[in-house]
Amino acid sequence: MFDNNVFKAGTCRNVTENGNTIGFQLETNITYYRGIPLSMVEYIRVAVDSVEIPTEDIRISVDENDWFTLKEAETVTSYKWEYGEPLYVRVLCEGGLSKGTHKVKLTVATRTAYIPVPLEGIKEREVVIQ
Repeated sequence: MFDNNVFKAGTCRNVTENGNTIGFQLETNITYYRGIPLSMVEYIRVAVDSVEIPTEDIRISVDENDWFTLKEAETVTSYKWEYGEPLYVRVLCEGGLSKGTHKVKLTVATRTAYIPVPLEGIKEREVVIQ
């Protein structure tokens, strides 16, 4: 139902810091009609070419300045993921994605105030890394 909000088109790219490619990043929109604190992110899963990325290699941010592991995010109540604003999902992997075409699948689940089960959205896109 919310899959069209997950994995914004054209946002998957490699990330370079201090001249080194440290991984890749993509953006997602919330699968709910209002904002939530990061502590209400139930889980995020990323798969590249059908290979699941380990959870400990995933980081999230609402501002691209402060990054949290998914475990750390469980207690983060001071950062809010607002409706209409992206959540940045970064995968740490030395060298990032290789050049060429990849199938990247993003799964995002959030807890909400009025719904007793997490809302899950899944979107797979074919991305081209230059």
